[in-house]
Amino acid sequence: MSKTQSKAQVTDFDYAERAVPGESRRSVLTMFMIMLGFTFFSASMWVGQELADGLDFGGFMGALILGGVILGLYTGLLGYVGAETGLSLDLLAQRAFGTKGSYLPSAMISFTQIGWFGVGIAMFAIPVANELLGGSSAAQWILVIVAGICMTASAYFGIKSLTIISYIAVPAVAILGTIAMIMAVQRGDGTIVDQFAKSSGSLTVIGGAGLVVGSFVSGGSATPNFTRFAKNGKVGALTTVVAFFIGNSLMFFFGAVSFIFVGGNDIFEVMINLNLFYLAVLVLGLNIWTTNDNALYSAGLGLANIFNQKKKPMVLISGIVGTAASVWLYYNFCNWLNILNCTLPPIGIILVLGYFMHKEDYVDSFKNTKVVDWFAIIGVIAGAAAANLVNWGIASINGMVIAAIFYCVGQAVQKK
Repeated sequence: MSKTQSKAQVTDFDYAERAVPGESRRSVLTMFMIMLGFTFFSASMWVGQELADGLDFGGFMGALILGGVILGLYTGLLGYVGAETGLSLDLLAQRAFGTKGSYLPSAMISFTQIGWFGVGIAMFAIPVANELLGGSSAAQWILVIVAGICMTASAYFGIKSLTIISYIAVPAVAILGTIAMIMAVQRGDGTIVDQFAKSSGSLTVIGGAGLVVGSFVSGGSATPNFTRFAKNGKVGALTTVVAFFIGNSLMFFFGAVSFIFVGGNDIFEVMINLNLFYLAVLVLGLNIWTTNDNALYSAGLGLANIFNQKKKPMVLISGIVGTAASVWLYYNFCNWLNILNCTLPPIGIILVLGYFMHKEDYVDSFKNTKVVDWFAIIGVIAGAAAANLVNWGIASINGMVIAAIFYCVGQAVQKK
């Protein structure tokens, strides 16, 4: 073995170009903490606000359960496939979409995750600058740069760094946020059920479930990038389903309580209202950090696949772009990101179907000769169109159904 080969094997513990070997798989607890931290996303609190505004408490819980089941089924399947194969989203895409066809899913996941990374930085910098630093533009940009550097660094150093951040942030956010939520409820007028009863009633349970699914279906599409480090498929699926249900539900409750008791949409505002200034900054920062470094990690893997480069420099480029554009993204691009979110569930369902329909393509000895699977590409385009244009039902499910039909028909045609 040459020194170059030895060095590459030592430093490439993220396995961007091959399956994660058995000796590099992580414990159940580590996987659970990584996946739980992934779901701690402040934008999900915005959905909690919408749910609290449009549903009573029973409807709120019904939407959480129904949406959680749908999201858990989707991400759990992706988690299983990632863990069973040891392959990242981009390597799975090479099998299902072809070597060149995989550029489409890689580009979509990279683009959306860089966008949400930038939005996340601004979601930290803008409220902290406004509440604690007088709202000056200089203070805002200092916070943007510092947060961007820290979050990019943890993504740059890969799964080991993501694990450390998750072990620190997950307990802190869960415990401190829950305490603040309980304190807010105790100071309110009546029980939380009484407060929910004042909602406008403008949402149905199905509509609420659609918001729950849509809140994290784009991030959830990147699940294989992390569950490929799980011991096996069962562990990957179970930790994903449990973590996503707990983490997302907690974020929705934080957003709902914030809206009901202080008129905001973030646990940060609740804690500020309770005069817990520094704890508020800590919780907001850690909450966003756990999702942002995962998003940037996925973006780096995607760009590495497209440009045939190493992951680390692609993470740096993604971090610089996301940081520089963060404030602009926050004010101008959220609606576009929500539209782009609809392109990712069709990709995810095709990755799942590709694995279960062609398991022989996922063994270590497989030599990939497929350049582009046009039925997979057409499935994504048709699914994204259906998700964005069909007003009936839940957008992400509409997209997945249409994509699955195109892909399955295509495989049958190719087999004949």
